[in-house]
Amino acid sequence: MQEESNITPTPSNEQREEVRTGLSAKAIKQSVLDNLYFHLAKVPHTATRNDWYLALAYTVRDRMIQRWIRTLNNFTEDITVVAYLSSEFLMGPQLGNNLLNLGIYDKVSEALKELGLNLEELSEQEKDPGLGNSSLGRLSACYMDSLATLEIPAIGYGVRYEFGVFDQDIRDGWQVEMTDKWLRPGNPWEIPRPDIAYNVLLGGHTESYYDKQDTFRVRWIPKFSLKGIAYDTPVSGYRVGTTNLLRLWKSEAVESFDFEAFNTGDYFGAVNEKIASESIGKILYPDDEPYAGKQLRLAQQYFFISCALQDMIRLHLLRWKSIHAFSDSFAVQLNDTNLAIAVAELMRLLVDEHLVSWDKAWYITQNTFSYTNHTILPEALQKWPLPLFSGILPRHLEIIYEINRRFLEEIWLKYPDNNDKLSRISIIDESDQKYVRMSQLAALGSHAVNGVSKIHSEFLKNNILSDLHELYPERFLNVTNGVAPRRWIVLSNPRLTELITNTIGERWITKLDDIKQLEAFANDPNLIKKWRQAKHENKRDLAGIIHDRTGISTNPDTLFDIHMKRLHEYNRHLLNVLHIITLYNRIRKNPRTDITSRTFIFGGKSSPGYFMANLIIKLINSVAEVVNSDPDVAGRLKVVFFPNFTVKNGQRVYPAADLSEQISTAGKEASGTGNMKFSMNGALTIGTLDGSNSEIREEVGSENFFHCCLNAEEIYQIKSHGYNPMTYYNADPDLKEVIDLISSGFFYTKDANLFKPLVDSLLRRDEHMALADYQSYIQCQDRVSMIFKDQKKWTKMSILTVARMGKFSSDRSIREYNEKIWHAAPLKIDIESTE
Repeated sequence: MQEESNITPTPSNEQREEVRTGLSAKAIKQSVLDNLYFHLAKVPHTATRNDWYLALAYTVRDRMIQRWIRTLNNFTEDITVVAYLSSEFLMGPQLGNNLLNLGIYDKVSEALKELGLNLEELSEQEKDPGLGNSSLGRLSACYMDSLATLEIPAIGYGVRYEFGVFDQDIRDGWQVEMTDKWLRPGNPWEIPRPDIAYNVLLGGHTESYYDKQDTFRVRWIPKFSLKGIAYDTPVSGYRVGTTNLLRLWKSEAVESFDFEAFNTGDYFGAVNEKIASESIGKILYPDDEPYAGKQLRLAQQYFFISCALQDMIRLHLLRWKSIHAFSDSFAVQLNDTNLAIAVAELMRLLVDEHLVSWDKAWYITQNTFSYTNHTILPEALQKWPLPLFSGILPRHLEIIYEINRRFLEEIWLKYPDNNDKLSRISIIDESDQKYVRMSQLAALGSHAVNGVSKIHSEFLKNNILSDLHELYPERFLNVTNGVAPRRWIVLSNPRLTELITNTIGERWITKLDDIKQLEAFANDPNLIKKWRQAKHENKRDLAGIIHDRTGISTNPDTLFDIHMKRLHEYNRHLLNVLHIITLYNRIRKNPRTDITSRTFIFGGKSSPGYFMANLIIKLINSVAEVVNSDPDVAGRLKVVFFPNFTVKNGQRVYPAADLSEQISTAGKEASGTGNMKFSMNGALTIGTLDGSNSEIREEVGSENFFHCCLNAEEIYQIKSHGYNPMTYYNADPDLKEVIDLISSGFFYTKDANLFKPLVDSLLRRDEHMALADYQSYIQCQDRVSMIFKDQKKWTKMSILTVARMGKFSSDRSIREYNEKIWHAAPLKIDIESTE
C-alpha cells in the first residue's frame, strides 16, 4: 500500500495548483502520480509502460494549458489570426518537442528517475501521429512550430485521420502495407470538442428562388450530410508563452443510428450512415484510381475545408464584427492545390448563407486566401472531371462557372481575338472530357501565389501559371521552404546541439543565422575532433537500430550514404542502385580493388498501387541480399532498406548521415525539406540542381556540395532533339554491364524476368534520365569516395555546411510569409503570469 499513499492528493489548494502547473522536479513527479491515479485509474505496481507514458504526457500537457487558453482567448479579439490549411500535419512525437519548448527536459528526467523510470524509454512508447505521409506534412508541422515560436497567432486546420497512411514492412524484399493504428494506445495531446461541430453537405441538387427583397438566391438540397467534430491539440513555441491551436476534424454521421431500420430487422442498415460518414476520415489519400476513390478523395478534401471555414466565420462573428470584415480576422494559407475548393466554399458561405453580394464576397475571398503551390509534376496539378465534381458538389460547380464567366469576360476585353489564351487560362478545361482546373481556381481566388524555391517559383511564373502571372504579376512571389531547427537539430541531435552551443552559445536555436559563427572554428582541431566523434556516435546509434529492425550489421566507420525519399521514379533510387552495382562489379573483377567502404541506407514508402516504385524496393532488397552475403565484398559495401520511414525514424537517421542523396531528376522537385535536415545535421549533399538543392549549394558553397547530373534546361534540350537511352547504354561498357547483370536474373534467380519492367523502362523510355546522368553521377561518387578518405577535410566541409544553413530555418520562411502576405501582429503571452 506504500505506492498508493504516494499518490494521495495533497490537501492544500495552493499546493494542488503548484502540482498541476509547477515546473520543479518535485511538482512534476507528484503530477505524474496524480495523473496515473486520477486520469488512468492505475497505481504504480499495476501500471504498464504505456500507462506511465500517458501519465507523463498529461502532466506535460497540464503545463501547457494555461498558456494555451490565454492564447486562444485572444483569438476573439481584434487581431489577425493565420489559418494554415493543410491535408497533412506530420507533427511527429509530441512529448520530447514539448519538453524542449517548455524548458523542462532535465526536470522531467530527474522526476522520472525518482520514480524508477527512464525518459527515453517512455518516449519510445509514443506513436507517430498518422496525419501525413510526405514532405508536405513535415513542412506543415515545422511551420506550426515556427508560428508559435515567433508568437504569431495561428490555427492549423486538417483532418483527424483514424488510420493515417500505412505502416510499411518489408517481407521477402517487397513492401507490405499494414494498418497504422496510431490512435489505439491513446492520444493524450488532443482534446475532443463535441460542442464544436458543423454539418457538411454532399451531392443532391440546387434550386433557385427570389427572396423577399426580390434578390436571386440558390438553395442547395443535399443528398447526404455528415458532421465534423473538432479535436484540438496545443502547439507550443520555444520558450515563449504563445501556444497555438491545431484543430483537426473527425467525420461522423449526423444521425449515427437508425432506430426505424433496426426495429424492422435491418440491423446492418441501422448503422449504414455512420459507416459511410466515418469513411471520409479513415485514411489519408484513399486510392484514387477507381472512380469511388476519386469521389472519396474530393469529399475528404471538401469536408475539412468546409468545417474550417465555418469555424473561422463563427470565431469572427464572436468578435461582434460584420461578416464583411472577415478578411481582417483571418489570413488563410492554402497549403497546395488540393485545397482550392476553399475558394468556392467561402463564396458559397458568404453568398448563400450570409447573403453577401457577389462582388463583395469575391473581394472578401481574394483578400482572405493566399496559395502555396508545391508541385511541378502535371499529375499533381489537380483536375476534377465535371460529372464527378457536380455529383458531389453541385452548388460549387455553379459558383465556379460564375467565377469563370466573369473572369473570362474581363480577359476577353484585353485579348478579344486570342481564343487560345482564353482556353489556357479558363478554370474549366474544355479539352477531351471537361475538367475543373483547381490550380487556376486557387490562383484566381487568392491575393498571393508563391512557389517554394527560387527555381520552382520561376517555373510557376514561366510555365504552369504563366498566363495568370502575365495578368497579375504582383501576386506572385517566392518563399523558400524551411525546417524547424528545434526538432531537426536540438531534439534529434543532442550531441551536435551541445557541441554547437558550447562553441557559439544558444541563440542560434531561435536565430539560426547566428550559426554562421561556426565558420570561424572550422579549422579548430578540437572542434573537428569532437565533431567527428559526435557523428560517429550517432552512426553507432543508427547501426544498432538498423540491426534491431533488419538483422543487418553495419559498421559506423564506413561512409553512411543515405537515400531517404518517397519512392517515386523521379527521386531516382534506381540511379543509386546502378552505382552500387557498379562498385560491386569492380570488386567482382578485382576483389583487392581499393574502394571506400560504404553503407547504403535506403528508405521511403511507395503508394500501394505504384508498380514500378514497389519493384524498385524489391530490387534494392535483392541487391542487398547478394552484396551483403558476398565474401569478396568483405564488409566494404552494405546495403540496407530501412522500413517505415517516419518523423520518429527520421530523427535517428538525419544525424547519422555522412552523405545525403538528393538526385531527383532536375525539374521534377519543387523544393524538398529532407535535403535541409540532412545538411543541418552535417551531411554533405550529392545532388542535382533541383528544387532547393541549388539554393543549398549557393549557401554552403559549391566546394562543399557534390553537384552532378544534367540541369533542367539540358534535359529539355536533349529530349527536344529525341532522347534515346540506348545510345548511352551502348556507349558505356560499365553501364551496359550493370544493366545486363540486372536483366540476367543475377539478383533474383527465382525469376530472371522479375526486373524486366525496370530494365525495359530504362532502355526504351528512361523518362527520368538515369542513363543520361549515369556517368556524371558515378564520377561524382568517385570524388565523394576520395574526399571521405581525408577525414579532416570532410569534417571541415561538414562544419561549414552546418554553419551556412541559417537560411533554411522555417522561422525565416514564416517571417517572409508574414511580412509579404499575412501581416499578423505578434501575440505575446506572459509566461510568468501563467505559472
